[in-house]
Order: sequence, then structure tokens, then C-alpha cells
Amino acid sequence: MPETSDRKDDHIRIIEEEDVETAGTGFADVDLVHEALPEIHRDEIDTTTTLFGHELAAPIVIESMTGGHANTTKLNRALAEAAQETNVAMGVGSQRAGLELDDEGVLESYTVVREVAPDALLYGNVGAAQLLEYDVADVEAAVEMIDADAMAVHLNFLQEAVQPEGDVDARGCLAEIERVASELSVPVVVKETGNGISRATATRLADAGVDAIDVAGQGGTTWSGIESYRAAAVGASRQEQVGQLFRAWGVPTAVSTIESATVHDRVITSGGVRSGLDIAKAIALGAHAAGLAKPFLGPAGRGTDAVVDLIETLTLELTTAMFVTGSASIAELRETDYVVCGRTKEYLDERSR
Repeated sequence: MPETSDRKDDHIRIIEEEDVETAGTGFADVDLVHEALPEIHRDEIDTTTTLFGHELAAPIVIESMTGGHANTTKLNRALAEAAQETNVAMGVGSQRAGLELDDEGVLESYTVVREVAPDALLYGNVGAAQLLEYDVADVEAAVEMIDADAMAVHLNFLQEAVQPEGDVDARGCLAEIERVASELSVPVVVKETGNGISRATATRLADAGVDAIDVAGQGGTTWSGIESYRAAAVGASRQEQVGQLFRAWGVPTAVSTIESATVHDRVITSGGVRSGLDIAKAIALGAHAAGLAKPFLGPAGRGTDAVVDLIETLTLELTTAMFVTGSASIAELRETDYVVCGRTKEYLDERSR
């Protein structure tokens, strides 16, 4: 299946070269209430948190995006080295290519992460659609490939629907997710890929026993848009049009965070997270950590130091938000006051009827 590997390379190129950003996360409608008398020392604020039994220096996840093509090995090395140095979490891109292709270069694009990050919290990645073909032993092979601490199962059915070669059979995926969550040797995270998770879906996943939900809401990188560019390149005009039509489809990230956190006690927020203030807002809305993907891509191309610099900037922004809300710890930040206005409030009000 060489096209799987080539597709991964296409994705990185399109993200770097084309307009694949959308607005609408809802974070602009969320205000944390200012504390004029925080009564804490900023330099003593504790940003540590625990995820899957690992203590992280900050609630930051380098989201799944790379791996599956030899050209991505350099990127994954830089990302993993930075995760090791700063003690944040990292996920790899879909491991389908590594499981199905007999190619040492492809395999190295994944295995490099544990080689350079022996102590970091790393999680693997397989697609929900592939669970219809894989048994638990196959998913365990993905765990072993990177000595993963957790495994993400990604939901990307809108993306698949836009791909000319996409897998659009979603029947039976929930039962397979439940089976893997029950039998796999490591915790299972179910993550969307930019279109969000509603309260009803989060409830079904919680009932299925998944260990965490990564909402990956609407806003930020649009995979529908990415696949639209790919479709255009191969002359698939209908898929190109569908991809553009649905490029801003989904549950906004802020809404998805709030709804998922009401039914599951471990939520990761991603989807248009672009600053430490966004991370702070996500945690106030109920998340345990927040993840970014595209913002790390450019720095990864420049090397480990650039990735570390971004993580340190995000952490300072997060710490500042904690300081001016009087939050001495992540636990306190989760209890801080916030106000929701605008379209996000309207969306939530309509959803609560």
C-alpha cells in the first residue's frame, strides 16, 4: 500500500503550502475572569499535571501528525527530542503505513520517537476504520513499534469521505473501539481529527470504556480542506468541491470540550489551540490537557531548539493566564471562573434545550 505513505507526504506538503486554517473554535467567546489580587507568586505556579500515570511539566500535547513516510523522520525526531527535553506529551501520526508496508524508512519515521525520547509520554495512532480489519494483536504491534504509553484511535470519517480513495465504511467501529479499549495493554484515547465530538458521542465512548477523549474540534487545521487540495491535484473535481463545502464543518472546539467533559473525566482539547491562553481556557472548560499540531510543524522543520522554544512560549503564556486568574495549580485553573459569550453561548444554549 505505497499510496498510504505517499498520502502522508502529501499531507505535510499541503499543510505547509496551502490555506488549511479555519476559524470558529469558540475560544474567542470564552473569557477567563481576571483576578486583580491573585495572592500568589508567579514563579511558584505549578503547571504540572498527570496524564496516563505520567507527570508532565505542562498540560501540553504535541498532537498526532507525522510519520508514515521517510521524509517525516526528521520532523518526528525534532518533535520527540523536544518532548523529552521539556517533558510534554506527543502523539505520532497514523501508524497504518508502518503496520502494512515492509519499508525500513517508513518504520524509522515512527521508531525514531522512542529512540530519542526514552522518558516522554508517547502515544500511538490507528484509525477507527482500520479496526474493522485489525485484531487486537495488530494494535499491540503499533504499541510495540514505538513502545507507546497509550494508543489513539482516530475518527476521520469526513476526511475519508472527501478522499477519492477514502474508507467510508463506519459500521461496527464503536464495538471495535470497545473491544480494543478492553483488551489493549495500554490506555486508549479516541480522538477526532478536526470536526469535534458531541456530548452524545462522548457518552457512547465513555460507555465503551475509553480512557480519554481528544475532542479535536472545529477550528484550526481543516482536513476536509487538505483532502480537497489533494483531490484537485488528481482531477477529482467532485471531491474537491465537497472538501471545500465541508472545510468548516463540525462541533466548535470550546463546545466540544464542555460537552465531552460533562460525560468523561479525562478530556484532551485540540482543534485550533494556538496559544497558552487557549490552553488555559480549555482547562477551565474541563480539559486535562490541550494539544497543538500545525503550530509545531514549522518549528520541527527548523529543528529541536525551535520546537522547545515554542513549548516554552506556550508554557509562559499558560503561566501568565494562571497568574491573573489566581490559579496556583492546574487543578485550581480547572475551577477558575469563566464567561461564555457570542455564538458559542448561543450554540450551548440551543444544545441544552
